[in-house]
Amino acid sequence: MDLTAILKNLENCPCGKKHTFYTERVEISSGATKKTGAILSEVNFPKNVLLVADEKTWGVADAEGLSASLAECGFTVKKLIYSSMMYARIEQVVELKALAADVDGIISVGTGSLNDICRVTSHEMGKKFCIFATAPSMDGFASDTAPIIENNFKTSWFVEQPYVIIADTKILAESPAELKAAGYGDMVAKYMGLADWRIANVLTGEYYCENIAKVTEDALAKMVALTDRVQSNDEEAAGAIMEALVLSGLAMKLAGCSRPASGSEHVVSHYWECYKLARGIWPEFHGKKVGVASLIINDLYRNLADKLPEVKATADPTDWEDVYSKFSPDQLPEVKKLNTPTITDKVDPKKLEECWGEIRKIIYESLPETEKLRELMKRAGCVTEIEDINVSQELFETGIRYHSYMRYRILLTRLLPMIGVDPIDYIG
Repeated sequence: MDLTAILKNLENCPCGKKHTFYTERVEISSGATKKTGAILSEVNFPKNVLLVADEKTWGVADAEGLSASLAECGFTVKKLIYSSMMYARIEQVVELKALAADVDGIISVGTGSLNDICRVTSHEMGKKFCIFATAPSMDGFASDTAPIIENNFKTSWFVEQPYVIIADTKILAESPAELKAAGYGDMVAKYMGLADWRIANVLTGEYYCENIAKVTEDALAKMVALTDRVQSNDEEAAGAIMEALVLSGLAMKLAGCSRPASGSEHVVSHYWECYKLARGIWPEFHGKKVGVASLIINDLYRNLADKLPEVKATADPTDWEDVYSKFSPDQLPEVKKLNTPTITDKVDPKKLEECWGEIRKIIYESLPETEKLRELMKRAGCVTEIEDINVSQELFETGIRYHSYMRYRILLTRLLPMIGVDPIDYIG
């Protein structure tokens, strides 16, 4: 991937910000595993490293020659191989910090939670970080944030991007179908994320950059064009999908926030996930949940635009006792912190009324028709129903109504109490 060309295209951006990122090298190619040691050496990655993986990710990477490649180039490797890694907890970050004390770099072999615990550890300890990706399963490879679970609450930690990202298209192409579908589900969320970003800009003047939004839009278009090849063991398709996922993460860094990649749909998914974690229930793959949530939020937003040509708004009438009752006791301190003050204090009800026509226009311009999106997701092998992610009707409704209180961020779903709307009435 030509990172220099990306930055050059953003020089003198009209938004007024200087766009840059930390990642030095992205290598997505067939046979990249055997070249990993050489690639890292070319960018002066430290030779004394901690390698973190799980049994599955390490098995596929080592079978393609990762150990040999590192050894041939003089790397000293300490390994931590988990039996499995379902989600990133603060306890695992603490564990990694102890193990990383005597190394100079960290290599994460895998995706998702493995990357996230390494991302936080490397940042907080000042170690260079490399991701060796084993599946095109999510959009966070190049991100400078990491979702970490603490007290059964998932929060985004601001960290640093990986210095190097490496992916062997042979491994990507042969990765599990469910993980490929999860990556697709994570990408379709960009439709909603960009809509929420534009809406926030219209209502409050929150920073928005059309050029960065276009980076995400181009990555999304690339993904959609490959819809019918997502489930095939096609190296070219797997590599192109991986590139789209990396571009989405780069867009977050370039914008200095996660707006280009996530909106209400991600927060809904986080609500469902935190609910399950508090009860010791496996919450499903991130992208799998996000894909289902994206379809729901897409339907909600399109229906709001269709059925409400205008609105009457009031100051936020939220019943805080009701809101707090929908979170577990260990989650409450963070929820209260995020809502003191609450984000709707920034939204003038009159402005919301006046801008409603423009908000409807943004929805129509940004979001596909819901049935078209459903068809695309099914063709890519994604699940589309709440039953497919083991979310009950009750949890579905609670998540839709209360998720937006988990972030200090303007989301259209957070504004619905101001216009007297129950979102459940506008879904389906």
